[in-house]
Amino acid sequence: MKIQLETKRLLMRDLMDEDVHGMFAMDSDPEVHTFLGKKPIKTLEEAQKYIDAIKQQYIENGIGRWAVVEKESGAFIGWSGFKFVTDDFGGRSHFYDLGYRFIKKYWGKGYATETAEASLIHGFTKLDYKEICGMADVDHIASNTILKKVGLIKRNEFIYDGQLHNFYSLSKAEWLERG
Repeated sequence: MKIQLETKRLLMRDLMDEDVHGMFAMDSDPEVHTFLGKKPIKTLEEAQKYIDAIKQQYIENGIGRWAVVEKESGAFIGWSGFKFVTDDFGGRSHFYDLGYRFIKKYWGKGYATETAEASLIHGFTKLDYKEICGMADVDHIASNTILKKVGLIKRNEFIYDGQLHNFYSLSKAEWLERG
């Protein structure tokens, strides 16, 4: 197990095959997928394919979403962190996307903000990213609030999968100016 980041309440580590049941619990929930195309997974095999794809991102891009584990309980509660995006989203491609997704029973505890802040600091200070981006369905109030709260700036809107999305970014220079 490779721990990437640690916050007061959480560990962020590489995803492992053992996370398959937690990943399934999260991604099979229709409510979790309300703003993700409404296509929850239906099998453990789909959850494993998702984990395998992220593990491949670690190899190919040196980065991928990290499992989030609650320190107190040791429970897998979701994922957070970066993904290197090569596809075009709103006229942008080849960028580091800050994202997060949690099992519903862990919503509303501030975990997404906590992991997003830790990821942002890590991305700029340890990984030396020049820019970090984020995307959210315009109707996903919680996700948009988190991206703004951690300092990302809305740059434009774009259509993805038939839905209007906001595109956010923050350059390292902008982040440093804020102190």
